[in-house]
Amino acid sequence: MGNDGGALARIDGPGRDRALAGRGPADLAVSESTRARIHDGVAANTRRAYARQWEEFAAWAAAEGRCSMPATAHTLAEYVGALCDAGKAPATIEQAIAAVRTAHRHGGHKGHPDTEAARLALRGYRRHRAEKGQRNQREAPPVTIDALRSMVGACDLATRRGVRDRLVLVLGLALMGRRSELVALTLDDIAETSEGLEVRIRTSKTDKDSRGETIAIPRGSHPLTDPVKVWRDWLDLLGEAGITSGRLLRSVTRHGHLGDQLGANAVNDIVRGLAVAAGVPGAERFTAHSLRAGGATVAYAAGVPVSVIAKHGRWAPDSPVILRYIRAVDRWKDNAMRNVGL
Repeated sequence: MGNDGGALARIDGPGRDRALAGRGPADLAVSESTRARIHDGVAANTRRAYARQWEEFAAWAAAEGRCSMPATAHTLAEYVGALCDAGKAPATIEQAIAAVRTAHRHGGHKGHPDTEAARLALRGYRRHRAEKGQRNQREAPPVTIDALRSMVGACDLATRRGVRDRLVLVLGLALMGRRSELVALTLDDIAETSEGLEVRIRTSKTDKDSRGETIAIPRGSHPLTDPVKVWRDWLDLLGEAGITSGRLLRSVTRHGHLGDQLGANAVNDIVRGLAVAAGVPGAERFTAHSLRAGGATVAYAAGVPVSVIAKHGRWAPDSPVILRYIRAVDRWKDNAMRNVGL
């Protein structure tokens, strides 16, 4: 999987000689800047994950005396079997299959290898795990409003770190934000209006062309979790430190010194740490995604239409993820045994 993300390999795939007959060497050349833009056209996280998965597959194939490119359906199925034997999570195996297929498509082997046998092996593995009582899909618990207030209460608001952590919690839930979106926000991306805050998401997972979108966050009713007040308090601290531009969320040392930015993994640590400190049930399973899931869950419980939630959270309208959050609410809201008199 080359530095160009495979796009040029597709251009150079089978049949190119016929398509390019009569053209010179310059017709097959691109500049380094163009190559870099092609490379950047795929999200960095996706590139890294798929590259890692491909490298692991290629190394396994070499050790087994098998050909990694083009791989046969038998080889892919056997690799999936090896991952199952190693106890890998089903989601990890799904990603491995996708990475191998993507590498083949980029290498001019579209449609190969066939994945039917590999997916049947994975299905059997899922069933076996379920029968043993193992979860096939790990989901971070959603942050409810009660949990949010408890976690905010665990923030030390006398410190810069505590004020920042409160902003991470409140903004993350109200924005239904991905951690990558949160840490990418700059001071210029947020503006206060008479209704609340307008937050500019310059690019996201579902905005592959980086057109950007502005998300409106209304003012809150609780003094500790009002998004406008929470944002203002952090802005005041940044101003006192002479910071008027750059990243909104920043690292804070134990001595209160501000860094240039906050890492995406740090958001996980903040959310989980505050959940533990607040004594929230299942706190050890909380992640940054708990804020995103929580925003969708509490909005649906409050009667917000699914289409509005999907747009606000930058989900595809038919996303199976958002449907899982909705089902979690509906299993109690529209319960067949409610009010039967047990």
